[in-house]
Amino acid sequence: MRAGAAARRRPLVGANWKMHHRRADAEAWCRAALAPGSPLAGASPAVEVVVFPSFPLLPTLEAGLAGSAVAWGGQDLHPEDAGAHTGDVAAPQLADVGCSWALCGHSERRHDHGEDDELVAAKIAAALRHRLRPLVCVGETADERRAGRTLAVLDRQLDAALAALAAPPGGGAAGDNAAGGGPGWALAYEPVWAIGSGETATPETAQEAHAHLRRRLAERAGAPAAAAVRILYGGSVKPGNAAELIAEADVDGFLVGGASLDAAVFRAIIERCA
Repeated sequence: MRAGAAARRRPLVGANWKMHHRRADAEAWCRAALAPGSPLAGASPAVEVVVFPSFPLLPTLEAGLAGSAVAWGGQDLHPEDAGAHTGDVAAPQLADVGCSWALCGHSERRHDHGEDDELVAAKIAAALRHRLRPLVCVGETADERRAGRTLAVLDRQLDAALAALAAPPGGGAAGDNAAGGGPGWALAYEPVWAIGSGETATPETAQEAHAHLRRRLAERAGAPAAAAVRILYGGSVKPGNAAELIAEADVDGFLVGGASLDAAVFRAIIERCA
């Protein structure tokens, strides 16, 4: 159960809309999410919330969430700041529409686009150069889990990310992220076998992975940094399992996929965390 240092970490919940919603849907979502009585409507809610829409919807969220405590971010970014990269989006462009976060290394990017640890690290560095907070995703596939390689995969992915977080080129948010510490970034454990499958890791399974990641953080970045970093769980999170999962000592919030598309359902998950 949550206790000690874990209880002092403010929960963080991300809404990853993936390739869903159009402008009217996004406008309606913002109205519902910020309606009076919503846990997202306050000036300083107990749970920190960030929404990751498709790129065309970022201006809609900038308008719909303006003045609220809810942040928004990009689902991806290119390692370069500008250039001939058709179809890509750069960190300065994300910052220009008010983004404060960027997803880095989501399993669907790793799978669909062949992103490896080196590329993910370069994207983390690009985010930091422009004071975007990276939400770094790690997780094993079903085959890797069956082969008993879960912890080795997590170590490899985390170590590559920490190399970028420890020394972001060009300055950026280094002061907040040096050696992987501080609140300037977050980590998300997303077991690939649970994403969109309806199959959720048990609270015990999630806690085992999160505790391992925090131990690895302590080994690489020191105990204070490890205690400060929030580790989210992602993988078929719903109101019905959120309370059980968030009760674990090293589960500090969620990266929510399909359940985040409905503002009322997403609000219910936030309430479980609060």
